[in-house]
Amino acid sequence: MMQLSPIGFIRTPYQEKFAIPRQPGLVPSAIGEIHFQAPFDDVNCLRGIEQFSHLWLIFQFHQTLERGWTPLVRPPRLGGNRKLGVFATRSTHRPNGMGLSVVEVAGLTTRQGKPLLKVRGMDLLDGTPILDIKPYLPYADALPEAEAGFADAPPAIMEVVFTEQARRHLQEIRCQSTELEQLISEVLTQDPRPAYKQQNKQEEFGMRISGFNIRWQAEAGVNRVLSIEPAATPAEKG
Repeated sequence: MMQLSPIGFIRTPYQEKFAIPRQPGLVPSAIGEIHFQAPFDDVNCLRGIEQFSHLWLIFQFHQTLERGWTPLVRPPRLGGNRKLGVFATRSTHRPNGMGLSVVEVAGLTTRQGKPLLKVRGMDLLDGTPILDIKPYLPYADALPEAEAGFADAPPAIMEVVFTEQARRHLQEIRCQSTELEQLISEVLTQDPRPAYKQQNKQEEFGMRISGFNIRWQAEAGVNRVLSIEPAATPAEKG
């Protein structure tokens, strides 16, 4: 039987599956760090990678592996009501639990003598195992004339508004308020609600992102940010 060894894992702002962008590149403010593990933490493995602006990440849907796979799935883009074959979708419930995302290179540094690769625009959960990295080649990988079936059009965009209370919370955060505001805006613009919830007239939702609990209210094409508060650490919860 074939065995795969992750080359490392990625740290991202997305600390829970809810609100992760459904495709890469939709939230360019999201910055991730790929940490490599031995024997793949040799800096020579990354020699020349700065020549490429974008990379393919091959990763594992580690939190859905135990659920197994099914031949038919319900794509969110179809409202969760229509079934399609798993190989005709990008569902996380796959036979081998593998995913593929294109990301932008944001820098290569070292930490304690080990390489640290920063990437931008990922759609991956914090702690996702990375199985492999390959350069993105525009002349071969970009196909403008390709047809995309039910996902041919980009997702709908929602307006994002910050309440006075949310603005006060951002001011209290200070040092990273601008970056956090941009990240929240880009995530909520994509309308992360489940398809079956998008028809509701008014409802509150929450997500944990970059160490903060975000509460917002969705109504008539607008996501209204209500509060931004530091998330409790495991020690504080215990």
